[in-house]
Amino acid sequence: MSNSVMNAQGRVVESLPFSKKIIYALGQLGWSLASYGAANFLNYFYLPPQEGGAALFPRMIHQGYIVGVLTVIGLILAFGRIWDAITDPLIAVFSDRSKSKIGRRRFFMSVAVLPFALFAVLVFVAPFGTGDQANITANSLWLFVTVTLFYLFMTMYVTPFFAWMSELGHSSNERLELSTMISITWALGAMIGAQAPALQGMFQAQGMSPLQAFQAAQGVFAVVSFILMVLPIIVIDENRYAESVPCDDGFFTSIGNVIKDRNFLRFTLSDFAYWISLYFINNGLMYYITVLLGLPKETYSSLFIVMFLVSFAFYIPVNFIARAVGRKRLLMIAFVLFGILFSFCALFGYLPLPAMTQALIAALLAAIPLAIFGILPNAMVSDMAEAYAIETGMYKAGVFFGFRTFMSKMGQSIGAVLLPSIVMIGAGSSGSGDVVGVAGVRLTTLFALAFCAIGFILLLLYNEKQVQATLAKHQQSNKQ
Repeated sequence: MSNSVMNAQGRVVESLPFSKKIIYALGQLGWSLASYGAANFLNYFYLPPQEGGAALFPRMIHQGYIVGVLTVIGLILAFGRIWDAITDPLIAVFSDRSKSKIGRRRFFMSVAVLPFALFAVLVFVAPFGTGDQANITANSLWLFVTVTLFYLFMTMYVTPFFAWMSELGHSSNERLELSTMISITWALGAMIGAQAPALQGMFQAQGMSPLQAFQAAQGVFAVVSFILMVLPIIVIDENRYAESVPCDDGFFTSIGNVIKDRNFLRFTLSDFAYWISLYFINNGLMYYITVLLGLPKETYSSLFIVMFLVSFAFYIPVNFIARAVGRKRLLMIAFVLFGILFSFCALFGYLPLPAMTQALIAALLAAIPLAIFGILPNAMVSDMAEAYAIETGMYKAGVFFGFRTFMSKMGQSIGAVLLPSIVMIGAGSSGSGDVVGVAGVRLTTLFALAFCAIGFILLLLYNEKQVQATLAKHQQSNKQ
């Protein structure tokens, strides 16, 4: 039995075969695809840009300000993200404590997979009419409920899935390998999910309305994502391959112990700032293309293909460079590259370059930092969780990933509140009836740049050498 390890209970755990590592990574492809639409297109869907002199989609909810500069879609998305963030550590603790016979991670993933895929579509359904016939209050309530349930079931699948990586990988390099593989499949899922506008265009060419076409595209993606998410649940025997020991600590004890790990807390604060800036870019990109550059919506899909294909070329080099120079140093470089990208996007429409050329340059600038951020944070959290288990004897990978995702989603919640309010600045100034303003869209790039700088500064406080020293000492003792 090659590369097997003995866990704290004296049970030998087998190394995960490469074929099953691929199956595990396909689960990431599934949930990446399932979550992409709700994470990136809800603003586009409910606060649409114009196409051919009219809004791309009919009105379904109230599109103006309701409380100060706050909007319905912004408040719903913010609550969804906050709810998502709160449930992350809860699900993490429940998962860590679970003693299910099929495995503490598989149990939660199997419960969540079907409703997760279903609500990925329902968030784009307005059952109470559209346009002049819309009951905007009822549709808003429906959107609130579906977004809330979507994030609940997403958390129930994703948090145990990430914790599984720490337990299926039995060394730092193996965890880095798994993190690289799921980063590739995450990018594939995002690249496929970004094709929704292109698929929408194809369905429109067959006679569907833009609304029906976009909903059909999300339905197709949901079916595919469900099949992919089920595969690791069926194929991977957690009891055979995962170095997993249930932890009986309660919620507050588990969270408190993890937060006391100052190194982990510093890392998550940096990650928090990064996710705020990334939310502005991910959800603002459609606006940058259509509003600032004046390009058609289908350009969004084409750019994502270019961006992620170029990013793929850097996945393997990032893996090797991280081992040579350290994960922290490479993340700092990624922050700098993202800062350059945000600065460039702020100049969209002003530069003496064709619009498509500007868009392509931005896609290429994003490729390297996307590869770095796609791979390293998950591997680093896995290493910190393993180092904690070595030092304390408590296996709390679920809580480590749960708290990390809690912080990242709180960052996205802040972005969800701010973005709709900011993009409406300057809207309708020309009397055109637009609900999105050029000045506001451009301002989002500066917000992204500011939070990116904060993340860089906070990352300086993270002590990578301490974590790696603990792992190296433990590995050396096992060899002896």
